[in-house]
Amino acid sequence: MIDAYEDPGEPDCRGGARYLLWLVRRQPGRSLAGAVLGSVWMVLLAATPYLLSRAIDDGLEPGDYPALAGWTAALFVVGAFNAWLSIMRHRTMTRVRMDANFRTVKVIVGQAVRLGAALPRRVGAGEVVTIGVADVQTISQSLTVVGPGVGAVVAYVVVAAVLLSVSPLIAAVVLLGIPLIVVLVGPLLTRLQGAETEYRNRQGVLTARISDLAGGLRVLNGLGGKGLFAEAFRRDSQRLRRQGYRVGAVTSWVQALGIGLPTLFLAVVTWLAARLAAQGSITIGELVSVYGYVAVLVGPVAFWVECGYQISRGLVSARRVVRFLQLEPLADTGTRDAPAEPAALHDPESGVRIRPGRLTALTCARPADAAAVVDRLGRYLPSAATWGDLRLDEIALPQVRQHILVADHEADLFAGVLRDVLGGSAPPSTSAGNCTTSHDGPADATRHAEADDDAHLAKAIHAAVADDIVQGLPEGLASAMDPQARNLSGGQRQRVRLARALAAEPEVLLAVEPTSALDAHTEARVAQRLRAAREGRTTVVTTTSPLVLDHADTVYYLVDGKVAATGGHRELLDTEPGYRALVARDSEETVR
Repeated sequence: MIDAYEDPGEPDCRGGARYLLWLVRRQPGRSLAGAVLGSVWMVLLAATPYLLSRAIDDGLEPGDYPALAGWTAALFVVGAFNAWLSIMRHRTMTRVRMDANFRTVKVIVGQAVRLGAALPRRVGAGEVVTIGVADVQTISQSLTVVGPGVGAVVAYVVVAAVLLSVSPLIAAVVLLGIPLIVVLVGPLLTRLQGAETEYRNRQGVLTARISDLAGGLRVLNGLGGKGLFAEAFRRDSQRLRRQGYRVGAVTSWVQALGIGLPTLFLAVVTWLAARLAAQGSITIGELVSVYGYVAVLVGPVAFWVECGYQISRGLVSARRVVRFLQLEPLADTGTRDAPAEPAALHDPESGVRIRPGRLTALTCARPADAAAVVDRLGRYLPSAATWGDLRLDEIALPQVRQHILVADHEADLFAGVLRDVLGGSAPPSTSAGNCTTSHDGPADATRHAEADDDAHLAKAIHAAVADDIVQGLPEGLASAMDPQARNLSGGQRQRVRLARALAAEPEVLLAVEPTSALDAHTEARVAQRLRAAREGRTTVVTTTSPLVLDHADTVYYLVDGKVAATGGHRELLDTEPGYRALVARDSEETVR
């Protein structure tokens, strides 16, 4: 099975069927073993009626009890061996499905990382969640065809050949009847694909709406829009439910026909064999064997229908995965190196020019305008922004990311140990023997590395005024964080995000609203410590807080996304009425 660190390979994105085939080709030995085990298992199921017929004709009917005992023993041995084969087949197919599951998850995660900041602009969060949860599982289940599916074909051919030696008429009925059953189910599988596709699409929309509600419930409640979104969610969920009923209706017919038609076929063949036995054309033992053979074929036919059902759903899910994998990130046309010396960042669209080594603040009535400036300066949006004498889009994107960090106040916080969330390096694992090495051994080196790492993080934590957060957790930096750090308050999460950005020590830090969720006392301390921690390096913050603006070297006041005034905080308070009305709304002392 694929290892957590193993390269999943290059997926075949030319279509859903090709992607499923790629999953099979990535594990050829296991897939072949599943096919062989499934084939032998099903063929030996057909051996049971043959052995039973021999026991009747050679032992029971003539009264030859030693022969009866011999065939009975053979029947027991074959049954026991087939039970073991069934276990091995199931284990092998479980590994096939799990490998397909994990491999698909890895290529999806890899594609999400590859898309990077372009991901939210190219595909909705609900779509990614639906693919990563529901579609991955459906794809893995569809690979059942590799084992029982192949085995069903082999068993069908073998049983048909055996029946030919018993009665050509019965063999002809079986050879023609079984494919007819599969053909009858075919149109339903096509209809199922259409219904399943629409269901998956609606599921993605509903998942996205759930994500929006969960993320913005507090804001919606404050604006009075909770009821409006709740009503939209109810409508979407009702549509999804109705589509689910359609999928369920088709599925129930597929499964009913998959069991009902083979059973009806079994009754017809049994009636035909009984008539032949009554006419003396076949023996009683052969009558029993015919019933057994056809009864065994019910299983393969049911497997075929089930495999068709699973493959139909798997193709729908595989196509969704392929569409996601075909998305391309924003083209990186840059080939130049980043400036060797600190240089100014300039955004011609807004008129903002960030001088190196200074703390610059951007403030405006619409936070989105300031955030757009940051996105252009961080090269998350196409623009004519420059860094020194070079356009940002002429610089290789990896170098831009290496030197310029955009720290959003709503950036994701992943689950894990707080030390790792902040960007610390986890100490390598050591064996029991290593734990008793000398002071110059691996265990001692690990402790020193962890101590150095914690000391570095402690500086960033202090600068973000997050010391109380670490001290309040039961295990400090080793404490576990929930996804999005939900075990912390909003203000605590914001300080953790700021500490993570400071710990990265970027050459240029662009922080969006880093103190918007903090109380005035904490905000004042953050502003003071941030300036000290970033002394001599380029830092940009977007904010309307006078407590932060008062520590900035330069403040840009933006109106409709353009620079309306530039200067120090107190200077702008005296000269710009719009700026004063914006930032001094809660602070009469600051105005004076």
